[in-house]
Amino acid sequence: MSRIGLDVGGTNTDAVFFHNDRVIAALKTPTTADVFSGVEKALSVVLEKAEAALGRSQRDAVEAVIIGTTHFTNAVIERRHLDKVAAVRIGLPANAGTPPFIDWPDDIRAVVRSQIHMVAGGHEFDGRRIAPLDRARLAEIARSISAAGLRAVAITSVFSPLDAGDEEEARDILLRQAPDLDITLSHELGRIGLLERENVALLNASLRGLARTTTGAFRRAIAESGLSAPLYLSQNDGTIIREEAASRFPVYCFASGPTNSIRGAAFLSGLKDAIVVDVGGTTSDIGCLRGGFPREANAAVEVGGVRTLFRMPDLLAIGVGGGTIIADEGARVGPQSVGYRLLSEGRVFGGATLTATDIAVASGWIALGEAERIADLPVNVVERAARRLSALIADGVDRMKTDAGAQPLVAVGGGSFLVPGDIPGISEVIRVEHADVANAVGAAIAQIGGEIDQIFVERPREQALAEAQAEAVRRAVEAGADPATIEVLEIEDIPLSYMPGNALRVRVRVVGDSLRRASAAAA
Repeated sequence: MSRIGLDVGGTNTDAVFFHNDRVIAALKTPTTADVFSGVEKALSVVLEKAEAALGRSQRDAVEAVIIGTTHFTNAVIERRHLDKVAAVRIGLPANAGTPPFIDWPDDIRAVVRSQIHMVAGGHEFDGRRIAPLDRARLAEIARSISAAGLRAVAITSVFSPLDAGDEEEARDILLRQAPDLDITLSHELGRIGLLERENVALLNASLRGLARTTTGAFRRAIAESGLSAPLYLSQNDGTIIREEAASRFPVYCFASGPTNSIRGAAFLSGLKDAIVVDVGGTTSDIGCLRGGFPREANAAVEVGGVRTLFRMPDLLAIGVGGGTIIADEGARVGPQSVGYRLLSEGRVFGGATLTATDIAVASGWIALGEAERIADLPVNVVERAARRLSALIADGVDRMKTDAGAQPLVAVGGGSFLVPGDIPGISEVIRVEHADVANAVGAAIAQIGGEIDQIFVERPREQALAEAQAEAVRRAVEAGADPATIEVLEIEDIPLSYMPGNALRVRVRVVGDSLRRASAAAA
């Protein structure tokens, strides 16, 4: 069984060829502006390396190509490649005082916001109707959106995770009037909070055009490399989805890079529970492994300044990386970084900027570049900067820990040499083979997932749990998982005492192998 895992970052594209649970070949190459050429090069080179190592062609043996990408997150952060979105809110006469986009930063609001429509309908928290759905108004809205030349639409209804009927009917009405509309429904993405759920739907709608373009480029690169394997994209919970689903729900790919690194750290170290520090060129992402998967955030998460509340990993990013700039005689460490220019601006590489990598070389943590270029650094400057770097990482680790006991830590990423060997509250710092491409390893090993987070009313607890689990399994199978391999990762149920009808919020996560992988294993 062979897989290729890639992680397309803003600076580098990492790739691994994974065969029978072993990394056969690995590669790190610069990311290209056009996406296609960098991915095509990474695929071709890693295939050549694997074929040389295994002594035979591997084109037909690859069962899947799995790609993690920062493209969608970067688009939101940089305010580019985003489509204009028409927002449809169902809930009048309630919530008229807080229209869509109200809490967005001005710069991204100017890029994404188009028409805003408020419609009568929706439900109360106990399932009672606020008002009848205004179907005639929805038909008018469809014609207005179409006449404006818009395509992207986000529909949000009050308490739609409890009753999604109005959102689904509104979608059907709009599509009857304007079949070319590209519609996102909020209940498919977010949780109970109205504005946060609506924000997720609006972001998703703005990204669907970019998602189609990006997955198309990935698919073309795979074909140009002589592969016929299916394409999957990694999600922010450590699982994967088919390219078609990724085009529908690109927000699920937010933070997939750090998530891949955490999953890769779990595989490379053999640990299921640990702290993971992923050190890149500009920042370090600190997360927690729980049962082999990233711990999820329970609070609202901002993406590019937009407040959201949906499935996201619990991560802490700090300004420590291989390119972090050292100033003021070692007293100031970052947060500025030379980033991808490290190989030309770092002092050990012939440049004039003192960086964290220079301090690491001077401290004997790693041998890189030409050490004689930093021989004139005063010892007190090196020691002061080294202490500050170590303290920043140790403080970040302490902030992410939820257990007072000592835990192991896995250091991954191209700058993992910056992680000190002795950290308070850490029992052992583990350094693994292929740490610099742990993100690509995490993509390669990922399974297909299914998840549901829903409120059930007027049902016994056992029935609600059974229905939720069945729906999570159905979603995994629909995404391409083999039913025989599905296992339950997590079941959580929370009684909602403020709601009538014995309301119960149930969250279930399951994972399974792809049908193709399961078939190959059986053969």
